[in-house]
Amino acid sequence: MFADTKAFSGFAVDDIDKAREFYGETLGLKISEEHGMLTLHIAGDRATLVYPKDDHTPADYTILNFPVDDVDAAVDALAARGVRFERYDGFGQDEKGIMRDQGPAIAWFKDPAGNTLSVLQLD
Repeated sequence: MFADTKAFSGFAVDDIDKAREFYGETLGLKISEEHGMLTLHIAGDRATLVYPKDDHTPADYTILNFPVDDVDAAVDALAARGVRFERYDGFGQDEKGIMRDQGPAIAWFKDPAGNTLSVLQLD
Protein backbone atom coordinates (compact mmCIF):
# COMPACT_ATOMS: atom_id res chain seq x y z
CA MET A 1 0.00 0.00 0.00
CA PHE A 2 2.77 2.49 0.89
CA ALA A 3 5.69 0.97 -1.04
CA ASP A 4 5.79 3.77 -3.59
CA THR A 5 4.93 6.75 -1.40
CA LYS A 6 7.42 9.46 -0.57
CA ALA A 7 7.24 8.94 3.16
CA PHE A 8 9.12 11.28 5.46
CA SER A 9 9.87 11.46 9.14
CA GLY A 10 9.38 14.28 11.57
CA PHE A 11 9.99 15.34 15.12
CA ALA A 12 8.85 18.03 17.52
CA VAL A 13 10.63 21.03 19.00
CA ASP A 14 9.51 23.63 21.48
CA ASP A 15 10.81 26.68 19.55
CA ILE A 16 10.85 26.86 15.74
CA ASP A 17 13.05 29.98 15.71
CA LYS A 18 15.77 28.26 17.76
CA ALA A 19 15.42 25.13 15.61
CA ARG A 20 15.79 27.19 12.41
CA GLU A 21 18.98 28.77 13.71
CA PHE A 22 20.43 25.49 14.97
CA TYR A 23 19.65 23.29 11.98
CA GLY A 24 20.21 25.97 9.35
CA GLU A 25 23.15 27.93 10.75
CA THR A 26 24.90 25.74 13.31
CA LEU A 27 24.56 22.46 11.40
CA GLY A 28 24.46 24.11 7.96
CA LEU A 29 21.51 22.11 6.66
CA LYS A 30 19.30 23.31 3.84
CA ILE A 31 15.94 24.16 5.36
CA SER A 32 12.63 25.54 4.15
CA GLU A 33 9.68 26.83 6.10
CA GLU A 34 5.97 26.64 5.49
CA HIS A 35 2.89 26.85 7.71
CA GLY A 36 5.00 27.48 10.82
CA MET A 37 6.99 24.27 10.36
CA LEU A 38 10.49 23.59 9.06
CA THR A 39 11.61 21.02 6.55
CA LEU A 40 15.18 19.78 6.76
CA HIS A 41 16.48 18.71 3.36
CA ILE A 42 18.98 15.96 4.11
CA ALA A 43 20.23 12.69 2.62
CA GLY A 44 19.70 13.40 -1.05
CA ASP A 45 17.03 16.02 -0.38
CA ARG A 46 14.91 13.73 1.75
CA ALA A 47 12.51 15.77 3.78
CA THR A 48 12.39 15.68 7.56
CA LEU A 49 9.61 17.72 9.13
CA VAL A 50 10.28 19.78 12.26
CA TYR A 51 7.10 20.97 13.91
CA PRO A 52 6.35 23.05 17.00
CA LYS A 53 4.76 21.42 20.03
CA ASP A 54 4.00 23.52 23.09
CA ASP A 55 4.20 20.61 25.54
CA HIS A 56 7.25 19.12 23.81
CA THR A 57 9.19 16.45 25.65
CA PRO A 58 12.62 15.66 24.15
CA ALA A 59 12.97 12.24 22.61
CA ASP A 60 14.88 9.82 24.84
CA TYR A 61 16.59 8.23 21.83
CA THR A 62 18.66 9.48 18.89
CA ILE A 63 16.32 11.07 16.33
CA LEU A 64 18.90 11.85 13.62
CA ASN A 65 22.26 10.28 12.81
CA PHE A 66 24.69 12.05 10.51
CA PRO A 67 27.27 9.71 8.92
CA VAL A 68 30.59 11.50 8.38
CA ASP A 69 33.93 10.54 6.85
CA ASP A 70 35.90 11.71 9.90
CA VAL A 71 34.12 11.77 13.25
CA ASP A 72 37.00 13.63 14.94
CA ALA A 73 36.88 16.43 12.35
CA ALA A 74 33.08 16.62 12.60
CA VAL A 75 33.17 16.82 16.40
CA ASP A 76 35.87 19.51 16.28
CA ALA A 77 33.93 21.56 13.72
CA LEU A 78 30.67 21.31 15.66
CA ALA A 79 32.39 22.11 18.97
CA ALA A 80 33.85 25.23 17.32
CA ARG A 81 30.25 26.23 16.49
CA GLY A 82 29.23 25.88 20.13
CA VAL A 83 27.81 22.35 20.07
CA ARG A 84 28.30 20.48 23.35
CA PHE A 85 28.69 16.72 23.23
CA GLU A 86 26.88 14.43 25.62
CA ARG A 87 28.59 12.01 27.99
CA TYR A 88 26.91 8.75 29.00
CA ASP A 89 27.99 6.50 31.85
CA GLY A 90 29.40 3.18 30.73
CA PHE A 91 30.03 4.14 27.11
CA GLY A 92 33.79 4.68 27.36
CA GLN A 93 33.78 8.00 25.54
CA ASP A 94 37.04 9.88 25.02
CA GLU A 95 37.79 13.50 25.95
CA LYS A 96 35.82 14.72 22.89
CA GLY A 97 32.79 12.62 23.79
CA ILE A 98 33.38 10.03 21.05
CA MET A 99 32.59 6.39 21.80
CA ARG A 100 34.90 4.21 19.75
CA ASP A 101 34.67 0.65 21.08
CA GLN A 102 31.02 -0.46 20.89
CA GLY A 103 30.23 -0.18 17.18
CA PRO A 104 30.99 2.72 14.87
CA ALA A 105 32.76 5.76 16.33
CA ILE A 106 29.89 7.99 17.43
CA ALA A 107 29.31 11.22 19.36
CA TRP A 108 25.95 12.49 20.57
CA PHE A 109 24.70 16.05 20.94
CA LYS A 110 21.37 17.78 21.50
CA ASP A 111 19.38 20.35 19.58
CA PRO A 112 17.98 23.38 21.47
CA ALA A 113 14.79 21.40 22.22
CA GLY A 114 16.80 18.63 23.90
CA ASN A 115 16.41 16.06 21.10
CA THR A 116 19.45 13.82 20.66
CA LEU A 117 21.43 13.70 17.40
CA SER A 118 24.70 12.05 16.49
CA VAL A 119 27.64 12.11 14.14
CA LEU A 120 29.12 8.71 13.38
CA GLN A 121 31.86 7.27 11.24
CA LEU A 122 30.68 4.06 9.60
CA ASP A 123 34.00 2.81 8.24
